[in-house]
Amino acid sequence: MSDWWIYLTDNIGIAAAAVSGAMIAIERKLDVFGVLFLGMITALGGGVLRDLLLGCTPPRFFTSFLALLIVIIAATAVFVIAKLWSGWRNPDIFHRIDQIHNLFDAVGLAAFTITGTQLAMAAGHEENAFMCVFMGMTTGVGGGVLRDMMTRHIPYVLCKRIYAVASIIGALVYWALCHFAVLPAVAQLISMALIIIIRVCATVFRWNLPHIEVDEAAGDKDE
Repeated sequence: MSDWWIYLTDNIGIAAAAVSGAMIAIERKLDVFGVLFLGMITALGGGVLRDLLLGCTPPRFFTSFLALLIVIIAATAVFVIAKLWSGWRNPDIFHRIDQIHNLFDAVGLAAFTITGTQLAMAAGHEENAFMCVFMGMTTGVGGGVLRDMMTRHIPYVLCKRIYAVASIIGALVYWALCHFAVLPAVAQLISMALIIIIRVCATVFRWNLPHIEVDEAAGDKDE
């Protein structure tokens, strides 16, 4: 497995997740520091959790200033565009902005999932499928969970659009392809494409896992 591929994938995920986090921060009316901070949490939170679980201390984020620079550039660009472009405040354009956010979110999820799986395998756990897939999912969804909790929202991973499931499927496919001696670069592209396709389709067709509808009015009445 090439370290170059892990490095490239990780930076793609950082940029995409920073854009996603910054867009959420603007939607929730945070100031410029909030935009930068939420972009950083979204982009780097999952990787920090992964490194701690793998026993890598301090986490890579604290030794790679390039990651922080990518976050600052991406989140600042989103903030400046939103500040200067009056169309951002137009209710008619909200749907398109949501589509753009979902695309960046899907790319970030795909890139981080594969990076987490690769690093778990590189750390000597390549025979432990559960460990590798779990590290992939943690890296993929961890930043988004922290982002949503910090803005007092139920994390998407728990309630919407086949989020964690797409990460698990992609990580498992990547692990399996590597064990069938498929070139890591090919396995990575296939797995990332699969995650992105699942996430985009889940958004377009509104796929959700089964859940129970609770009649809130009935609950209030009982009280």
